Amino acid sequence: MKLQIIAGAVTAALISSASFAGSVTTDGDDLKIKTKGGLEVSSGDFSLQIGGRIQWDYNHAELNGVTDEDNLDIRRARLFFKGDVAKDWSYKAQFNIGENNGGTPEDLYISYGGWGKAAKLTVGRHKVGLGLEELTSSKDITALERSGITEGYVVGRADGVSLSGKVGGVFYSLNAFEDPDAVADSDFGFASRVAFVPFEQGDTLIHVGLAYADRADDRTTTGIELAANMGSFSIQSEFFDDEQAGVDRDGYYLQAGWIMTGETRPYKNGTFKRVKPNSDSGAWELFARIEEGEGDHGDIELGSVDASAYTIGVNWYANSNVRFGANYSEGESNAPGSSDEGEEFRLRLQLTF
Repeated sequence: MKLQIIAGAVTAALISSASFAGSVTTDGDDLKIKTKGGLEVSSGDFSLQIGGRIQWDYNHAELNGVTDEDNLDIRRARLFFKGDVAKDWSYKAQFNIGENNGGTPEDLYISYGGWGKAAKLTVGRHKVGLGLEELTSSKDITALERSGITEGYVVGRADGVSLSGKVGGVFYSLNAFEDPDAVADSDFGFASRVAFVPFEQGDTLIHVGLAYADRADDRTTTGIELAANMGSFSIQSEFFDDEQAGVDRDGYYLQAGWIMTGETRPYKNGTFKRVKPNSDSGAWELFARIEEGEGDHGDIELGSVDASAYTIGVNWYANSNVRFGANYSEGESNAPGSSDEGEEFRLRLQLTF
């Protein structure tokens, strides 16, 4: 219903503009309209940008040779509104408008950026700074789905306050948040992350990161990040260690990729971005990933368990907005007495606007 309302409003606006064509004026600075990366309208210190993503997936998953999933559905359908409301103040409101989500808010926050690149204060619902793969947008990650290791340890989005920025060559974030995984009455947590590039020359780059979270329910999580671009080749790895009530868990993943058409993964503000093709024929990418340890291996039907898994895949970036991807994942449980084996084949058509 909400999607219908939004579509109706947009249609009405288009009809209105067509019916009453004329001059567009402002009472101050010139009005600027951009369509690259969504629709953006700005005038002086004020701006509004509208955009989003659609991800249509087909996935077939099996547990011990028995089909558990065989679906064609919307993996993500998000619509966002963001912009500046005055000098130094900005906002973002992003909603999931996909199947059975009812307009669930993904991001809903206000930011103050009057200190420049050195610090931005954000209040509201947004991602907690823990994990390189988690902080890389779902539209930009190399694999179609994040690793089970990442899914098992990160906080994700939460209501809270954060201070983030860049000082010299160091990216940092400090977070105070309500832990969405809390089961006790005390659900408050703190997290911090630092990342930097110790070496960068031409299209070669090395990334190092460290994150720590003191979470609800007497739980602590530590993450280590290592990644590099070497021209069209890339590697990325993370290790997580988690302690709660005397129980220790850990896991890691290692991912390697090759962009066959020669492009390099973009890097900005401590995370990697989506590959941008250099030609009209698009960009092709091959990658492989291995995972080892305790995590949320639900994509291959094993659930939250200690497991060994691998993923191989190919991406075709038709242009800066359209991506086709195919992944095959397989793994086995390492739990004592378990012989469970799971696998998944996933296809995706992604459009960003």
